[in-house]
Amino acid sequence: MSNYAVVNPATGETVTTYPTITDAELDAAIASADETQRTWSRTTTVEERAALVRRVGELHVERRQELAEIIVREMGKPIEQALAEADFAGDIYTYYADHAADFLKDENVELLAGDGSAIIRRNALGVLLGIMPWNFPYYQVARFAGPNLIIGNTILLKHAEQCPESAAAIEQIMRDAGFPAGAYVNIYASHDQIEKVIADPRVQGVSLTGSERAGAAVAEIAGRHLKKVVLELGGSDPFILLSTDDLDAAAQAAVDARLDNSGQSCNAAKRFIVVDELYEPFLEKFTAKLAEVEASDPTSPDSALGPLSSLKAAENLDEQVKRAVEHGAKLVRGGIRDGAFFQTTVLTDVTPDNPASKEEFFGPVAQVYRAADESDAVRIANDTPYGLGSYVYTTDEEQALRVADGIEAGMVFVNVVLADGAELPFGGVKRSGSGRELGRFGADEFVNKKLIRIG
Repeated sequence: MSNYAVVNPATGETVTTYPTITDAELDAAIASADETQRTWSRTTTVEERAALVRRVGELHVERRQELAEIIVREMGKPIEQALAEADFAGDIYTYYADHAADFLKDENVELLAGDGSAIIRRNALGVLLGIMPWNFPYYQVARFAGPNLIIGNTILLKHAEQCPESAAAIEQIMRDAGFPAGAYVNIYASHDQIEKVIADPRVQGVSLTGSERAGAAVAEIAGRHLKKVVLELGGSDPFILLSTDDLDAAAQAAVDARLDNSGQSCNAAKRFIVVDELYEPFLEKFTAKLAEVEASDPTSPDSALGPLSSLKAAENLDEQVKRAVEHGAKLVRGGIRDGAFFQTTVLTDVTPDNPASKEEFFGPVAQVYRAADESDAVRIANDTPYGLGSYVYTTDEEQALRVADGIEAGMVFVNVVLADGAELPFGGVKRSGSGRELGRFGADEFVNKKLIRIG
C-alpha cells in the first residue's frame, strides 16, 4: 500500500492516493536524469536554462489559485498564505533567472608567483536528489530546484508523502516551461528506495529539508557514499525583546513570528525572551493578541490559523505541551486540541531541565522566558541544540549588533519579522543543519569550483 496520499487535515478525508514508484521505474528515473545531465545540460547555456527557470516562475504565479488550493487540501495552509507561497516561489525562480549569469561567471584568482593566470569556473556536479518537506511545498522546492537547474544539475525530487499532488503539479510546470524529460523527475519513493538512490553512483549530491532525525539518517547514508549534502533542519528560534518604543507593535510582531504557517515553520520564533522590566506587560499583551487568533477553516480568506498538517502532528504537539506542564511549565493560555486544530498556546516557567526547553514545538505554541539583562537573554537564546534563525528587538543599534554577534544562529533579524527574501541566504548551525539555500550562496553549494591555471 502506498504512503503517498492527500488527507485533508481539516476534515480527515482521504482525497486521493498515489502509487509508490517501482524499483524498475526508479532506476529508469535515475537513468533519465543522468542521461539528461550528460547531454542537454552540457549543450545548453546558462542563459538558455535561466530562460526556462524564468518561465517556471511565471507559471507558479499564473497557476497560483490552483496551486494554493492543492496545498490547502494537503497540509491545511490558510488559503491567503498558500497564494502568497506560490507567489514567493515564483519570485525565487525569477531571482535566479535574473542573477544566474553573474553568480556563475568565471572568478579570477590573483597569482602570488609565476606567469600566466588562474580562474575558478563553476561547473555542474551532476544528478542531485532533493528530499522536501510538507510545510512549504512550493517554496522549499523552488529554493533547491531554481539555482541547480540553471547550474546544469538535474534533479530527482522526493516530496513529502502527504504532498503528492503538489509534487505532481510542480513537475508538470517544469514540463510546460520547456524542460526536457530527465531534467526534473518527481519520484514517489519509499524510505528504503531513497537509501538506494543516495548510494547510486550516478547521484552526486543530496539536499534535505526536514527533521533532525531525517537529516541525521540521510547524512549518515550520504557520508558512507561520499556524497555532498545540504541539510536544512529544525529550529527553536529565540525572539529577544530588550527595549521598545512601542510594546503593542513588538507584541504583534511576536505573534506574527510565531503563527506563520500555523506555527509550522522551522525559522518561526518559538521562544520569547524578555528582559525583566518588560516581561509582565509583554506577556499580557502577547497572550491577549494570541487569544484573538482562532483556528478556522483554511479555505476561508479570513483564516489566519488553519489546522496542523495532520492529526498525527496535532497529537504530537498535544503530547509535548502536556509533558512540558508535567515538568513544571505553567500553561498560561490554550493547550486545547480539536482534531488537527490546535489552540494558540502560551507556556511560561520553562526551566532548563524541562524537556520543552530543548525541543522544537511545531505549531502555535509559544514559550515565554524572563531574562535579567542582555547577557542573560543571550545565554537563554543559546541554550538549545538548534541554531537556525533568531530575532532581536531593541532601540539600541549598538546593542542590536552586539547581541546579533553573540547569538549562535545562521540568521539574525533585528526589529523585523517575516523578512525572508529570495536574495537572503537561509541556513543554520548546530543541529539546525549545514549549508545554505537562497541568495548567492544557494547557487554555490552543488557546483564544482574548478581551478583552471594557465601558464
